Amino acid sequence: MATTYDFPSDLRTGQEELHQVRAELSALLKRLPWSVEPLDGFSDDGGWRKVERSASPGWTADEQAEVEKLRQREHELAVFVSGHRFWAEVAAGDRVAARMRLKHAHETPSGEED
Repeated sequence: MATTYDFPSDLRTGQEELHQVRAELSALLKRLPWSVEPLDGFSDDGGWRKVERSASPGWTADEQAEVEKLRQREHELAVFVSGHRFWAEVAAGDRVAARMRLKHAHETPSGEED
């Protein structure tokens, strides 16, 4: 049976928000042009596979600001979660397993971890 952890609610909330921010940032980056700055397209078939990119109009100032805002929030949350006082209560040899459990804690309702 796997060890269960009584994660504090603020730690669970921080981890859940971190998942949400990362998903939002990933979706935004997939929608944006491939280059931040406007660049011409290119085609290169000299490598082991052909690479082609159409011209990129670059990102608007609003798009750049949104990406920066999400990256900053992601950083804040990652620091909060990884530096939370709870980790001092977990034996050093168990911290990796506990961290993995926290990453998946949103998949099971609070108190129902197996």
